[in-house]
Amino acid sequence: MAQRLPPLNPLRAFEAAARHGSLTKAAAELNVTHGAISHQVRALEATLDVKLFERSGQKLRLSPHGAELLPTLSSAFDSIAAATARLTRPASSGSLTVNCVPALLSFWLIPRLGSFTAQYPGIRLTLNAANDPAAIASSDVDVCVLYGDGDWGDCWQRRWSNLELFPVASPTLVNNRPVRTIRDLSDHVILHADDGREWHTWLAAADALDLDRGAQHHFSDARLSIEAAVHGQGLALGDTVTASSLLSRGQLVAPFNLSVPAVDAFYVACRSGLSRAPIVKVFIDWLFSERPETGGRPEAAAGGRVALRRRRSAARAAG
Repeated sequence: MAQRLPPLNPLRAFEAAARHGSLTKAAAELNVTHGAISHQVRALEATLDVKLFERSGQKLRLSPHGAELLPTLSSAFDSIAAATARLTRPASSGSLTVNCVPALLSFWLIPRLGSFTAQYPGIRLTLNAANDPAAIASSDVDVCVLYGDGDWGDCWQRRWSNLELFPVASPTLVNNRPVRTIRDLSDHVILHADDGREWHTWLAAADALDLDRGAQHHFSDARLSIEAAVHGQGLALGDTVTASSLLSRGQLVAPFNLSVPAVDAFYVACRSGLSRAPIVKVFIDWLFSERPETGGRPEAAAGGRVALRRRRSAARAAG
């Protein structure tokens, strides 16, 4: 059962009086009489059975109980005001804060930012590189584009794209140190964007779990591992969304023809109800209108690509 809260009007009266340090100024802000504010504050004190102000003549000073209540109450009213403003602002203008998976932000969203700006020049975006589901509940973030399993509790969310994973490397690297067979991976640095599970899945599908491992590096996210691959530091796992443009421009090549489904996917998420706010809906609709086809790994110029047959047991496990 939800905890019963004090009446709203006395809370508003107390917050305004405490913030201004004056019943008169609080009355002017709320467009009521001085006596009404005084009555509401006393009613709240009676409900809580505590003194919220220490009165000395005309001077109004918070009691310890009042000082404890005010910050939480002010924050709550600020959050309500901010949420109301977001819900009522026009769809084609205003500010929107978006958290996005770093790799997707760098390699997919930013290259398409001009398309959004051309359609909605009045919307100012704040883009944060982050993959933190906790930000869904933050009043400072309007929309999250996340990579994960989608199990994030009470929020609005929608799957945006599935992914296929496959090794990628710079053309210079594979030209200088060719990859002619799966065993040639032993001579290359393996770049991880996680704890190693995704490479394990791919190697299992390639029937190469017994492969001798050379040097390996781990990065906090896929953007960094892909950037390292672009700079010729080793082979990373690319995906069908974020690696597409790098493959098409020849900055990366895919040495093998084998890809595996990623366990997780990209999701768009926000606080429950916020997806219907006009400006939020505009951005979410644009994201889905721009999302790539997910029919499989994009073709890339990769002369001498090694053909691998996916192992049946690994295919079932990945599925």
